[in-house]
Amino acid sequence: MSLAFIILLISALLFDFLNGFHDSSNIVATPIASRAMSPRKILWLAAAAHFAGPFLFGVAVAETIGEGLVDAAHVTMPVVVAAMVSAVIWNIVTWWMGIPSSSSHALVGGLVGAVAVSSGLDAIQSSGLIKVSIALFLSPVLGILFGYLLMNLTLFLARGATPGINRFFKRSQMVTAVGLALSHGANDAQKTMGVITLGLLVDGAIDEFVVPIWVIAASASMIALGTATGGWRLIKTLGGKIYKIRPVHGFVSQIAGASVILGAALVGGPVSTTQVMSSSIMGAGTAERLSKVRWQVGSEMLTAWVLTIPIAAILAAILYFPLAYLLGG
Repeated sequence: MSLAFIILLISALLFDFLNGFHDSSNIVATPIASRAMSPRKILWLAAAAHFAGPFLFGVAVAETIGEGLVDAAHVTMPVVVAAMVSAVIWNIVTWWMGIPSSSSHALVGGLVGAVAVSSGLDAIQSSGLIKVSIALFLSPVLGILFGYLLMNLTLFLARGATPGINRFFKRSQMVTAVGLALSHGANDAQKTMGVITLGLLVDGAIDEFVVPIWVIAASASMIALGTATGGWRLIKTLGGKIYKIRPVHGFVSQIAGASVILGAALVGGPVSTTQVMSSSIMGAGTAERLSKVRWQVGSEMLTAWVLTIPIAAILAAILYFPLAYLLGG
């Protein structure tokens, strides 16, 4: 392995750790806010499920990121490192500001920006970019729709129930949280796998795009470790600022979010867990009444989502030149 690949590997695993740290809020915010489980218990449970997810549901997303988005013939090590570093910087900035943003958007933006500045727009595969764009931008719409419909169905089935039904919703969140964490680990850890495998291909360590088992294990471990650490700034945003979450909201939003995320992972569509879970929470609240949701918080999230891809792309494009000088290529 070359020095350039080692730098890529370190930055990719750091991105994976930050992804888990950043996105742990999506998994644990509603169980914590609804008092279904203690913070430490749900974080460790989610971490274990995150580790298992990538081993259970294949590597379709990794293949989309690693060979479907950009033409590998035009990818050099400085390109991949620039993409990863830009995504890492954006994750740290948005975490510090307490804004739930998309690690997926940051990675896609970084790859597109670095490749475009190094080899031109022709090196970007339009079919792959369209697939990724559809997955990223359609998934939050599905999240709010699923959350809305499932909340209405749940309220209909629970009509006339006593307040004791909240015990069911609380206990059920242990199951729904595991399902959500499995789906998140399956989707998000694969993005790191795709980049590392792309780096191995560029470095000449492998002859074709096949994700090695050690890459799966390393990526799964880092996203699990990041999840166990927990990004408390973002947990507070998702767990309380959108609206006061009750057990039924946590139950519904986790099922809705897991359905969208896992479905995308199986077909190879990289999605933003932050977007899906935020929209699922909003959909569940909207089903009760439109005014329940603090839409100002939603607009702040939307601004971050819209800005992520262009900012990450510009940052990666800027980083490419010094990295190309230092690493060669």
